[in-house]
Order: sequence, then structure tokens, then C-alpha cells
Amino acid sequence: MSDIALEDIGCPLNCPRGDEPILTGRDLINGLPGAFTIVRCRTCGLVRTNPQPTPASMSFYYPHDYGPYLGTQVQAAAPRRKLFASFRRVARKLFEFNATRLPKLPAGRMLEIGCASGAFLHKMAAEGWQVEGIEFSANAAAAARALGYPVHSGSLETAPMPSEPFDLIVGWMVLEHLHDPVLALKKLKAWMKPGGWLVLSTPNAGALEARVFRDSWYALHLPNHLYHYSKKTIRLVLSKAGWELEKIHFQRVLVDPIASFGYVLQKIGMSRLGYKLIKFPEQPGYWTYALYPLAVVAAAIGQTGRMTIWARKAR
Repeated sequence: MSDIALEDIGCPLNCPRGDEPILTGRDLINGLPGAFTIVRCRTCGLVRTNPQPTPASMSFYYPHDYGPYLGTQVQAAAPRRKLFASFRRVARKLFEFNATRLPKLPAGRMLEIGCASGAFLHKMAAEGWQVEGIEFSANAAAAARALGYPVHSGSLETAPMPSEPFDLIVGWMVLEHLHDPVLALKKLKAWMKPGGWLVLSTPNAGALEARVFRDSWYALHLPNHLYHYSKKTIRLVLSKAGWELEKIHFQRVLVDPIASFGYVLQKIGMSRLGYKLIKFPEQPGYWTYALYPLAVVAAAIGQTGRMTIWARKAR
């Protein structure tokens, strides 16, 4: 931990310095050491982790067994899970969770930022898309390349200019990890075809669950999440980078409050039950569908903990 360098970061929207401390939290996902402060810009309201680990130090908080890397591998279904897989295929036709919801587009060129082991690349390639990826984890990038897809191993900041622009750029739970979101979004804009779409998902720090659970909120994910966006501030960041927000789909899922409650239980000594609830987002199973009616209501009023954003180049 003594080798972890922290840096003081100003608001990426170039607001005057003057932040309001909100809370201090720890790494609850990986259990790695350190205490991290969350602040809110008094001018624009954007919430960020500050100070934050430098780009060179951040790899410490992405161990090889980091959950998002492991949960996105392309695998054949085990025989005992075929029934659930069949149920899930049918359910996905009946339920719209908005987690990876896309505009209606003809197949073209797609880039996925943070493609992990290539599961979404694999899905889109099967639908006729020409796909490429960028992945920070060398192991996960190698797994995606083993599926036959071109994947740059490294950060978005170090990725080279593509040979051709893209019709669609996606990033699932990635924007909150980037050290300079405005610079990254400007880079993506230069890679986009005229009329192309940028589709991102990110936690909704403006949700009630974030205010209720505070440092126990599952989607806070310190220190990996460097920025914590709301409906208002995601629009401001996109606009600063030259994008126009077209639509926000609040995801119809309630996995984060359940896992957050698990952290609360652990803090009061109920470790076994707390652990089970914390693992819920990794394998939500049938509960995702059981909670769907409540999730639909929460999403309709913008109060679920995750949002999917559609944007295009500003006119």
C-alpha cells in the first residue's frame, strides 16, 4: 500500500476549486487497503473520488481475479444449467432490463471499451457486426483475442487510432473508471462515423439507494470508480466533450440495493447472510425476474442504481 500514489484532481469540467466532502469509504469489492474520499463539485455537482490513485498505481486495485473480468467469459452452458438458460432466453424476450439496450441499427463496425473476455463482442459478431475491443486487463484481452476478435490490450488513452471509424461505440460500466472522462469522450468522438451512436452504462449516483447506503452502496466501488454520475452530471460531461445526450434508460434491475444491504449486515456482524447478499449481483438468477415489477417502477422515476446512456455527436 505504501507504493500507491494518490493525486489531487480538479473537476474535469474546469470548475473553480471548491469541493464539498461527502463521505469516506473503502474497497469493499476486493478488500484491498486504503480509505478514499468522495467529494462533490460545488459549482456543477459532479461527484468524484479525490484524491485518487494515479494511473500507474491503479493496477493494484485490478487484481487478476477482479470480478468483471471473470464474469464475462464465453462458456458453454453446463447440462444442469440448460433449463435456466432456456428460461433466460425466453425471459429476455419478455423483459427489457435496459442493461445493454441499443438503438435499432443495421450491423456495421462496433468498438467495445472495456470488453473484458469478449462476451459482448461474441454476441454482436453473431449478429453480423464487425467488432473490435479495448481492454485494460492483459489476461482478459488475451481471452477475447482467443475468440478471434481484434482487441487492444491497455487503456483507452493508449489505444491507437482505428483504421476506420465506427458506427457504434459501447462501454458497459466503464466511464466511471476513467481518469479523464472528458478527454476520453473527445477521443471516442474522433473515432465515430457521422450519425454513429455512443452507448454507455454507468452507476446512477443520483439514485435513492446511493443516498441511503452511502459508503456501503455496492455501486460505489472504491477506488476503482473515480467518478460518480447522476442524470444531470452525465449530461454535463458528455456536452463538455462534444456529445449530445439523446436518451437515458434507467436499468430495470435491483441487484445493487440487495448487495448493499449485504455490506450493512457484515458491518453489524451478520457475515454469512451478508456474504450471500453481496454475491447476488454475480448470479442474480430468478430473483432478477421476481423483482422486475418493482424495478420497472423504480426505473420509471429514475431511481434505479444503473443507467444506460445513448449519445451522438453534438450538431
